[in-house]
Amino acid sequence: MKTMFSVKVIPMLAAAAIIPLAILAQTSGEQKTLTGVVSDAMCGSAHMMKDKPDAECLRYFVKQGTKCAFVAGKNMYTLEGHETEFDKYAAQKVTLKGTLKGETLTVESVLPAK
Repeated sequence: MKTMFSVKVIPMLAAAAIIPLAILAQTSGEQKTLTGVVSDAMCGSAHMMKDKPDAECLRYFVKQGTKCAFVAGKNMYTLEGHETEFDKYAAQKVTLKGTLKGETLTVESVLPAK
């Protein structure tokens, strides 16, 4: 009977040790430096307000509650932090440094692209 208890407890202990490590790996994020265009999550790379400049479209949707986004090639990331800088560089090509977690880039620095 003691052996059966140990056999059942070992997988549970292994899971208890592995699950926190998996959660930690998911929450840590990856440091990235990306170059692309500041946009909004509603429009991405194709702005909807065809009669307005892209920067004006971005600002309109952000005022409506849409998050700022970043388009790098075919990828689009939701941006966190540095909202004033995103407004300053609206619809412009920039280089961002930050932590990528899933599809969200938490920005540490914003520089105009060269």
